[in-house]
Amino acid sequence: MQRSMKRLAVIHTGGTIASRPSPDGRGLTPQQAPSLPGLLGVEVHDFQPFNLPSPHITPAHMLELAGLIRQLAPDHDGIVVTHGTDTLEETAFALHLLLSTPTPVVLTGSMRHAGEVSWDGPANLLDAAGVALHPQSAGRGPLVVFGGDVFDARTVTKVHTTAVDAFGGYPGPIGRIDRTQDAAYVRYFATPEARRTYLPHSLNARVDILYAYAGWRGEGFAGAQTGADGIVIAALGTGNLPAELLPLIAATAQPVIIATRTHAGPVLPVYGYAGGGATLVEAGAIPASFLNAHKARILLLTLLGSGLEREEIRTVFGEGGF
Repeated sequence: MQRSMKRLAVIHTGGTIASRPSPDGRGLTPQQAPSLPGLLGVEVHDFQPFNLPSPHITPAHMLELAGLIRQLAPDHDGIVVTHGTDTLEETAFALHLLLSTPTPVVLTGSMRHAGEVSWDGPANLLDAAGVALHPQSAGRGPLVVFGGDVFDARTVTKVHTTAVDAFGGYPGPIGRIDRTQDAAYVRYFATPEARRTYLPHSLNARVDILYAYAGWRGEGFAGAQTGADGIVIAALGTGNLPAELLPLIAATAQPVIIATRTHAGPVLPVYGYAGGGATLVEAGAIPASFLNAHKARILLLTLLGSGLEREEIRTVFGEGGF
């Protein structure tokens, strides 16, 4: 039976979009979930599983959020998630890996708080609702909407610490929402791609991220090698490291994922010198494809939580199973 009104679920999780100056003068804290500006013909249902600044969000929260979305999806035409911007891209990518529902899921937030005249929360929230209820959003996986742009969860990243248009990521937005006085227009520039989803029993594995730099000799690697279930390295260029890392990686039993600290582009095993990408792969390292280090970590957590072994993990990263 077709409903007379569209139904939209808005899940509030905290962040700047819900923040106000603290009464004690100690800065901003998430306090009050924002209200969605009026939408004609739409029945809005609000939910708040937690109210946290995004640096406090953990993979366990992401798994909880995915479970709530699965419950809500059959009874709603679209779902919006408000979230702090610092880890929004990680939650978006986790949901991309965890959710198979065709119901559109859209994440958004704000860079300014409600006490500022330039508060961007209401506009972003209204845009996210428009995208979540748009028929062409179905089947695309979770999306991020910010500043009128629509981003794929796999490639979106926060590119500025304070600017209102804080999100980008190569190759850029996959769509745009523009408004006139009377209507909103959503246009997509890309067609949906096939993707794989997973049902991990948990996301509580320990995966450490190490950051490469000129002259790095593996400081911090031994600690990760001893205590972590997996390691992600934000390597240089196309996935290269100083020569000192090569024997360390070769002696590591855990999966070692090679991402890049460069802001865009894939990891490619091109160079054959000691520590070059080709030698790292020979030593057992796994290229992260186009994923940045923190998204490669989310994927590795998901695969470990799904019971995959190292060679199966290599296959997923190699085939782009995300």
